[in-house]
Amino acid sequence: MPEAWSPSSWRSLPKHQMAEWEDKVLADKVLGKLGKLPPLVQPKECERLKALMAEAGRGERFIVQGGDCAERFLDCEGERLETQLKLILQMGMIVEHISGKPTLKICRIAGQYGKPRSKPTETVEGFGEIMSFKGDNINGFDPKNRKWDPERLLLGYWHSAAALNFLRGYCTSGEHLPLQTVGVADLKSSEHYESYSEDARAIFGKAIVPETVEFFTSHEAMQLDLEEALTRPVGTKFYNLSAHLVWIGDRTRQLDCAHIEYFRGITNPIGVKVGPSMKNDELKELVQALNPNKEEGRLMLITRYGAGKAEAMLPGHIQAVKESGIPVTWQCDAVHGNGIVAKSNKLKTRLVNDIMTEILEVMAIHKKCGSILGGIHLEVSGCDVTEVVGGSAGLTEEMLTKNYETYCDPRMNYSQSIEVAFRVANEMPSAERAAKRSK
Repeated sequence: MPEAWSPSSWRSLPKHQMAEWEDKVLADKVLGKLGKLPPLVQPKECERLKALMAEAGRGERFIVQGGDCAERFLDCEGERLETQLKLILQMGMIVEHISGKPTLKICRIAGQYGKPRSKPTETVEGFGEIMSFKGDNINGFDPKNRKWDPERLLLGYWHSAAALNFLRGYCTSGEHLPLQTVGVADLKSSEHYESYSEDARAIFGKAIVPETVEFFTSHEAMQLDLEEALTRPVGTKFYNLSAHLVWIGDRTRQLDCAHIEYFRGITNPIGVKVGPSMKNDELKELVQALNPNKEEGRLMLITRYGAGKAEAMLPGHIQAVKESGIPVTWQCDAVHGNGIVAKSNKLKTRLVNDIMTEILEVMAIHKKCGSILGGIHLEVSGCDVTEVVGGSAGLTEEMLTKNYETYCDPRMNYSQSIEVAFRVANEMPSAERAAKRSK
């Protein structure tokens, strides 16, 4: 890697998953414009998140991170944004109420407009081989609109700015519907329904001061020319001011490549996906490269193995990090290792049981290894989508076609997400639950 870091030093290294612009002149014009636009977030907010992530790494706080697989420009509407943010806040409130542990709410929102793909092209009936959809930042979902277009980066900025502006106002106005109204009606078939209802009523009875409602934004920083344009100097440091937290995907974490080079120089809290292909020695090198100053709250490791696979890999990964001496905040991504294809309709889906299985496995392994699980990372929607199978609401494979909206990966709907939050909270250390119940 280049010894001297700059926001553009990644350009000399091998790159993965990035769109290459055919019209270089237009791309340079767009990126130049983006480099002059106002930042979307502030450095102090990034530092605030870093401090809270450090608390999660020490076991003093629990992270609930979630949102769309890939945001769509068409979903940048007040009602949808409110629904999405409310879900993440409510999931955090459930965990906090039951466990007695403060939560940190991070949304995949206001910038999650790009997606890595396993192949750059795909074959679509009637169109032949075309470019894969890489998110609204890069190209359109319609097969007729798959050309990589740099001007979409500007559209992504405007949609991110509009979404963030609305969400900030929503949290501080005090005029929104009560966040405490946790809906459990669809969970009646659960054996724990009475307990869920009791907790929901208790949450509703709590007073919430709007100014104390806090959330942070995040996205996968895949398109590095975009991220470079939104990276700004603050004193002697550089912050990516497109979001509070950005992360490196499992497909772009190669040690000698562009994404690690870019991420090692920004001051934001950052994340890295850790999947089955991650070797123990490689992980040790990676955390040393990304957090050489051993800063708490700087680095989040987001494990994504798949149900039944964590035991074979996570203990070795935990030991490698311990040997490195680098502080990290561990997080469980329980969705990206659990994708399946529905046999009846060929739709991509997931099973709620697989998601919960992986979370429970990871919780148990961290406990056994003397480590700390700092939070969960999920793909969820506050809307009544039908994309993931299972849950107490009884969503079946045949029901997926009822309201299957996602352009990429399937998301749990409101009731599935709320149920997972209840189940995770009730699996957290019993001493904390007991203390909470005794108050």
